[in-house]
Amino acid sequence: MSDFAGMEDLLQDFLTESSELLSDVDNKLVELEKRPEDKHLLNDIFRGFHTIKGGAGFLNVDALINLCHRTENLFDKLRNGQLKLTPELMDVILAATGVVRDMFGAMGQARQPAAADPSLLAQLDAALEGKAVAAATPTLAPSPAPSQPAPAVAGSEPDWQLLHQAVTGQAPKASTSKPTAPPVPVAPAVPTQPAHPPLPAAEPVARAAAPAAKAPAASQQLATQETTIRIDTNRLDQVLNLSGEIGLTKNRLTTLRTDILSGKTDGATLKALDEAIGQLDLLVGDLQNAVMKTRMQPIGRLFQKYPRLARDLARQLGKDVELVISGEETELDKTMLEDLNDPLVHLVRNAVDHGVETIEDRIAIGKPAKSIVQLSATQVGDHILLEIIDDGKGMRPDVLRRKAVEKGLIDLETANSMDDKQALQLVFLPGFSTKDQISSVSGRGVGMDVVKTNIQKLNGRIDIQSVVGEGTRFSISLPLTLAILPVLVVRVCDQPFAVPLAMVREIIPIRPEHIQEVSGRATIVVRDEILSVRSLARLIGWEETQTPQFGVLMQAAENSFILAIDSFIGRDDVVIKPLQNIRPRGIAGATLSGDGSVVLVLDMESMLDDTQNSDHSAIKTTQFLEMLTHKA
Repeated sequence: MSDFAGMEDLLQDFLTESSELLSDVDNKLVELEKRPEDKHLLNDIFRGFHTIKGGAGFLNVDALINLCHRTENLFDKLRNGQLKLTPELMDVILAATGVVRDMFGAMGQARQPAAADPSLLAQLDAALEGKAVAAATPTLAPSPAPSQPAPAVAGSEPDWQLLHQAVTGQAPKASTSKPTAPPVPVAPAVPTQPAHPPLPAAEPVARAAAPAAKAPAASQQLATQETTIRIDTNRLDQVLNLSGEIGLTKNRLTTLRTDILSGKTDGATLKALDEAIGQLDLLVGDLQNAVMKTRMQPIGRLFQKYPRLARDLARQLGKDVELVISGEETELDKTMLEDLNDPLVHLVRNAVDHGVETIEDRIAIGKPAKSIVQLSATQVGDHILLEIIDDGKGMRPDVLRRKAVEKGLIDLETANSMDDKQALQLVFLPGFSTKDQISSVSGRGVGMDVVKTNIQKLNGRIDIQSVVGEGTRFSISLPLTLAILPVLVVRVCDQPFAVPLAMVREIIPIRPEHIQEVSGRATIVVRDEILSVRSLARLIGWEETQTPQFGVLMQAAENSFILAIDSFIGRDDVVIKPLQNIRPRGIAGATLSGDGSVVLVLDMESMLDDTQNSDHSAIKTTQFLEMLTHKA
């Protein structure tokens, strides 16, 4: 049973508003550390804790009220000049906000949060009395032991009555025998909780009919992702107006259809039909753009969690780092925002850990003691450009080559053949790390390969530029949305395929005399660049029915090649539909062409890897295509 029975709607509203408010408080705390005398910031943070405490009061969450009350009193003294902000005091305050966020996570599972760690409360009380405090990492303390007997442990007698009730769904029968122990409470003692993000959009946990149903309900809610979105009403009004216009155009087309079916096919009727279809085309395009804008969210909602991340990590490593954020108003598809979190966390952490030097090292080489890490977002055409820039020591390509060889990731011959730009890409290899010792922050070599993989899943690209002694720049280019993908539609063996337009550099004619054999592989020289020729038919596993006439110059990560095709149909914007219950290699999804035929959208990265490493995967793709095109 929910600990907030009858208050589910109030709970969800509280979590949605308070989570955003707490994120804003975190950012202002980081700013306050730079400007401790800023009365405006102090007042805003005080009001933030006061608002959270007030909402918790409506829900009777005593643990949250107690913690917020102490923090609120602390900021009251700070803004009145009775206390002075120190780095150690800020550590304690930020620890308190972390515990508040953990409490939100417990409330998101419809249960009362555990009380804060007594050591944290003691530090807050000491700070209120003007005593010096030492920074500590607080955790949620276990709740006091319940008065009822603890749940049965392994090896003890199970509760057969509850088991029968859970299996049969029947209510337990009244028993005249000796009373048994009281039932296990629905909300047992909560051990130390990890930091879970609040779940503002999750549906409240349904009231269980039996204690046995409680655990599945809680675990189901834990897996629930945010499913709501805030939309400007002006954008919804635009969608409504366009829907009305499309309705009027549909009525006009219905009238013209009736006229044509009745034999009225004069020039005026056909001209009116053409105009109506043209109008419908414009309206549908406008409606499509308007609907896509409803999914767009400012990237600042994602950026707002990183200043504290950089600050806490810098304190842990003994560095002085300032994270400068710009372009927070840049908008990106909501689904992409969620998938970008992990890559950006890795890049910000790497900039603080690997990129910038310690205070002593920076002073020794004449740099300012404070390091600057920049995180920016800008819209460039139909793409979003994200950049993470640090002013640290930069990356040395020779060191990267040596480390990759030492770890057995590449051989010495491959390392010697790499230029500096290719050597920088070694950081994306699984298992690669420049650190010799593993720490709690880095050294395992599992970060940057995850970054590249996640960016590629979003149809994006990541590039590295680094100057030794000056710093490193990571640039991420992403499409505005994944719902609509610009593609180039090509044809091979009378079957249309679509390749992402972001990978296409140009289309060139292929002539047999231009093809040369290099190391047993067909190549073409394009503007003094030697590029391999890969036949799309052979990549799929089909036999070529004719000599390819055209080549598409493709750019996949750092590799460029020519994709040989029979012909091309043209550019199109498609809505990708995933293939249900089947995942052929090299196929990202499918869409429909204007004539109703199925067009497969290719995943070139996957297709190239499969061809090089596994013939079995290519056979599976071939069988799927033969089944689709009725060639089997």
